[in-house]
Amino acid sequence: MAAINRFDVIIIGAGASGLFCAMTAAQRGRSVLVVDSANKVGKKILMSGGGRCNFTNLDITPENFLCSNPHFVKSALKRYTQWDFIELVSRHAISYHERNNGELFCDDSAKQILAMLLEECELAGARVRSSCAVEKVAAMGAGYSLTINDVSHHCESLVVATGGLSIPTLGGSGFGYQLAEQFGLSLLPRRAGLVPFTFSDALKQLCIDNSGTAISVVMSVPAASWHDNLLFTHRGLSGPAALQISNYWQAGETITINLLPEHHLADWLLEQKQKQPKSLLRSLLAPLLTKSLAASLEQQLWPELAQRPVGELASDTLRQLGLQLNGWQIKPAGTEGYRTAEVTLCGVDTDQLSSKTMESKQHRGLYFIGEVVDVTGHLGGYNFQWAWSSGYAAGLVV
Repeated sequence: MAAINRFDVIIIGAGASGLFCAMTAAQRGRSVLVVDSANKVGKKILMSGGGRCNFTNLDITPENFLCSNPHFVKSALKRYTQWDFIELVSRHAISYHERNNGELFCDDSAKQILAMLLEECELAGARVRSSCAVEKVAAMGAGYSLTINDVSHHCESLVVATGGLSIPTLGGSGFGYQLAEQFGLSLLPRRAGLVPFTFSDALKQLCIDNSGTAISVVMSVPAASWHDNLLFTHRGLSGPAALQISNYWQAGETITINLLPEHHLADWLLEQKQKQPKSLLRSLLAPLLTKSLAASLEQQLWPELAQRPVGELASDTLRQLGLQLNGWQIKPAGTEGYRTAEVTLCGVDTDQLSSKTMESKQHRGLYFIGEVVDVTGHLGGYNFQWAWSSGYAAGLVV
């Protein structure tokens, strides 16, 4: 019986990185077992991209990733590129399309990506099991022992592909971080990333009143600036611009939003004063911002001017209003947290890992891949590419 539970490689976590590592290792002739605590594997793959899976991006560079060591991602990304994954997708006859900024999505369903990974695992002989509780992990001799569903297992190489804390309803947990700490690897403080902002002041009502409205803006914090769509929701601010900037925002920081980046509004308002002197501010701004948002901003930023036509307003007042709209200052109360976060920022310190193999520098045969590592991609398929690339890097050597 003991021989049945002896594998060359055991991978904890049957998500994107774990399955990719499994198929890569099994294709080398390694005996591989992948275990996952969830009742179904690949849940996060299935819900990604609105069910269409934004599986990679046409433009992948190290600059698209946040990591305490910006050079760490280079080796894995070079070894397994977006073009390699696109070729795999094409080989499985999965049709796809490009959206904004090089983002690639399945034409049909994210189920195709999961089915492709599971088929590759099956063809290579990797075993994939769900509903597996890993109760104990320990180093032993030239490998590792694990108790899985009360049964003892042994392996030469142990791969931690458990993901992060994001979206706990889909299996997000801190188990991978606990294993890292158990083996003495240092962790960087985790927080929710690619996550919407929430508010507790008057802005909360403004967001509720304009829920569903999307406009193109530039959002900025001291560390970064992003030009993309901003979505008002009944909980706060979301959309690509907000999600991207959330990776750089620190609690308590003010965010600056250029609500109309295509217009220099100080000059534009002065022009409108000459052309349409009898118009109200909200009437002038409505075609640019939507009627509802223009009225909400008026109510919050300049209520005393609501009934005065622009022709009656001093030029300096209009200039100030223009600057305010091109640099709207807001301070979020926080974010929606791990409940809706697409990723977990930070994690296992990359200084503890080989950038070529993902192996622990302290423990031979112990590997960390995917989201559990301190590597976070921008929104747009980058986190999936990190899963494929880091899984492949480990899969070549485990």
